[in-house]
Amino acid sequence: MSVSYDSYKVFYYVAYYQNITLAAKALFLTQPTVSHYILNLEKELNCKLFIRSKKGMRLSPEGELLFEHISKAYAEITQGEEKLKEYLNMGRGLIKIGASETSLRNYLIPVLGRFKAKYPNIQLRICNTTCQLVNESIRNGSLDFAIMTTPFPDNGLTTHRLVDFSMVCIAGTSFAHLQSRPLTYQDVSKYPMICLEPETSGRQYLETLFATHGIHLQPDIELSSADLITPMAEQNIGIAFVPRIFADQALRTQRVVELTLDEPLPNRSICLLSDPERQQSFACQKFIEGLRIPCRA
Repeated sequence: MSVSYDSYKVFYYVAYYQNITLAAKALFLTQPTVSHYILNLEKELNCKLFIRSKKGMRLSPEGELLFEHISKAYAEITQGEEKLKEYLNMGRGLIKIGASETSLRNYLIPVLGRFKAKYPNIQLRICNTTCQLVNESIRNGSLDFAIMTTPFPDNGLTTHRLVDFSMVCIAGTSFAHLQSRPLTYQDVSKYPMICLEPETSGRQYLETLFATHGIHLQPDIELSSADLITPMAEQNIGIAFVPRIFADQALRTQRVVELTLDEPLPNRSICLLSDPERQQSFACQKFIEGLRIPCRA
């Protein structure tokens, strides 16, 4: 038996209104068409579903039994359609985003604000993560996608570069005498250094940078947050490398000084990482479309 959805839909409306004319009007069909659907359904089910009279259409016992189930199914279908429509219109949803500290500060926060203003009912779950954890989190569905800073390992995820940002070498004012000439990386390594802890992209950036000059990086202070590096440098504890945006205010107010290197510091990038094998939800697609604002760095 392969009764069509349309047949059950017509049955539902006739049973609900108990009237062919009203059902036809609600379905935007002609009365003969509705009658034809009911006759065919009764034929396919091999039973009478309605008791016809001058007062209208009353359900037979068999029709009552069928209507009990069809009405529940139709309610579920209608609710599903409404929820889908609401979802497609961005009425609801959840987006799980992984982000490094630097990408949040350097890029993502304004994007989050604009998206939330446009789609206030979409829930945003932001997880501060590292490049070591992001691959598994995206693969297992804990995150829909991530906004991370380079460098990160080649992990098979789709990578889309969003924007570049610059780095700066800073130190407290007691190191101002070092501004007299460009410094080599060998020069810098002779002074105390302030760095992020191992396994962070910022630390890996510096380790690679110093390694290309034959220097094994051995910082004196290791921090868990990039936000803490500039305040530590202000206290004349050591030399630090930070995204320029993290040091802008301290440089403007001359609480730290910028040190010049004999080779320009390479830029870093903020990238979108996603699973190429997973289809993004409509809400995620809309968010990703909005990842197009200038970086402040």
